[in-house]
Amino acid sequence: MEKQFKTAVIYARYSSDNQTEQSIEGQLRICEQYAQFNNILILDTYIDRAMTGTNDNRPDFQRMLDDSKTKNWDYVLVYKFDRFSRDKYQSVLHKKTLKDNGVKLISAMENIPDSPEGIILESLLEAMSQYYSMELSQKVKRGMNESRLKGHFTGGFLLYGYKVENKKVIIDEEQAEVVRYIYNQYSIGVFVKDILAELTSKGIYNRGKPFARSTIYNILKNEKYAGIYRHNEEVFYNIYPQIVPDEIYNAVRAKITSNKYGKRSTEIVYLLKNKLKCGYCGSSITAESGTSHTGIKKRYYKCMGRKLNNGCQKSMQRKEFLEEFVINAILSYLTDKTEFDGMVKSLLKCQDNLVKENIALNMLEREKSQCETALANIMKAIEQGVINSTTNKRMKELEDKLQEIEQKTLLEKSKVSTKITEKEIREYYVQALKLEAKVLINYLVKEIRLYNDKVEILFNSPIALYGISKNKLLQLKQKKSNITNYKVRNIRITNKWLFIPRSS
Repeated sequence: MEKQFKTAVIYARYSSDNQTEQSIEGQLRICEQYAQFNNILILDTYIDRAMTGTNDNRPDFQRMLDDSKTKNWDYVLVYKFDRFSRDKYQSVLHKKTLKDNGVKLISAMENIPDSPEGIILESLLEAMSQYYSMELSQKVKRGMNESRLKGHFTGGFLLYGYKVENKKVIIDEEQAEVVRYIYNQYSIGVFVKDILAELTSKGIYNRGKPFARSTIYNILKNEKYAGIYRHNEEVFYNIYPQIVPDEIYNAVRAKITSNKYGKRSTEIVYLLKNKLKCGYCGSSITAESGTSHTGIKKRYYKCMGRKLNNGCQKSMQRKEFLEEFVINAILSYLTDKTEFDGMVKSLLKCQDNLVKENIALNMLEREKSQCETALANIMKAIEQGVINSTTNKRMKELEDKLQEIEQKTLLEKSKVSTKITEKEIREYYVQALKLEAKVLINYLVKEIRLYNDKVEILFNSPIALYGISKNKLLQLKQKKSNITNYKVRNIRITNKWLFIPRSS
C-alpha cells in the first residue's frame, strides 16, 4: 500500500541579536527531521534573515501568508512558535489567516496536543515569547540611552569631519577644515558647483571619490556640525563636537531654506521618467531643457549616451510630443473593444501555453502512467498464479518508484501559480485606465525604447505580475490609431507592441 503524505512549507527566521546564518541552518535541519519522522513532504521554504519577530513586516513571511491562499499545503512548520511571531496579537491574527486558508501552524520543538489544554499551552508560550522580546527591547533602549547621556557614540554612519576614539566622537581636524570651507564659501554666495570644482581641483575627495552635489547639500543641512544631535524627542549636545560656528551655521540654514534649488524641477512632471531607453546605444534617456532665442523654455528627452559623447545619433524628442503620443497609444489600444478582446484572448492562450510547456511535469505524468501500467500487469500475473520472489521484488520496486514520482509531482505542481481568470485580466486593465497619467504609465508600461523613426512600448502583463512568466511578451498585431501629430503604420508584431510615429 502506498503512503499518504501530508504537505508543508518551512518558515525560518533569525533576528539580528546575536544570531547568524547558522541559526537558519539549525532551524531547517530540525524542521526537516520532524517532517521526515512524521511523514510530511516539504514543498518549499520561506526565510527571513536578520528580521525581528516583533512585527510582521518581513518579506518572506508576507509572501508565505499570501501564497497560502492559492497553494495546497497542510502545514506551515516552524522550529519554535517564536520564529513565527513574538507578538501575541499578530500571531493570533496570522494563524487565523492560515486556518482560513486550510493551513495549520506546527512547531518542531514544541509538541502541542490538539486539545483544549494544548490551546492554553500554546497561548502561554506565545505570551512568554512576547514578554522576553519586550524586556530585551527595553534593556537595549535603556543601555543605548545611558550611552548617549554619557556622550558615547552608539553606532551607525559617521559623518565626514569626525572620527571615533574610545567610544567618543572627536573632530578629524583635516576633514573639519574642508567642512568649514564648504560652509564659509556657501555663506558668502559661492555656488555648490563651484565649491565642488574647487575641491576636486585641489584633490580633496570623500572616501576616495570626488564629492557629489548631494553630499555637499547633506553637509550644509546637517545640524550635527553645530553640535546638535537628536534622537526621538531628545536633544543631546555632548555627542558631536561643534565644527561650524553658530553664526555661520544659522546663515547657511537660512540661505538653504530660501534657496529654490531643486524646487523648480518638481513643478514639471516628466511622465516617462525612468521608463525610457535609447534603442541604439541602450543608455537611459533623461530630461533636458533649454531656452529659445525668444525666451521660451522648451523641454526634451535626451539620450545620456549622446550627452556623454559616446557617438550615439539619437535625436532629442520634445517632452509634450512624446508623452502625448505614448498616452494616446495606450488609451487608443485598450479602449478599442475588438483589440481589447483580442488581447485578453491572447493572454489566456499565452498562459495556457506556459502551463502546457511544463516539460518536467509532463515527463512525470508519463512516468507515472508507465509505472501504473507495469504494476497492473504484475497484478494480473499474480491473479493467474504467477507468484515468486521475482514478481514480489518487481512489484515492490514499482510501488517505491510510483511513490517517488508522486512526491516529485507534488513538488512540481507547487511551483505552478494558480491560473489567472479572464475576469481578473479584464479588471486589471479596466482599473488601470481609471488612473491618472503618471500612475497609468507606471502601472502598465515596463519600458519604452526610443529610435529616431519609431517607439517600442513594452507593457507589463498581468500574467507576469501573477508569476506565470516574467520574460515572455504578448504576440499582438497593432492597427492604426488616431493620434495627434502622428501616423501609426500597420506592422506585424513579433514579441512586443510597437507604435511607430511619423511626423505629419
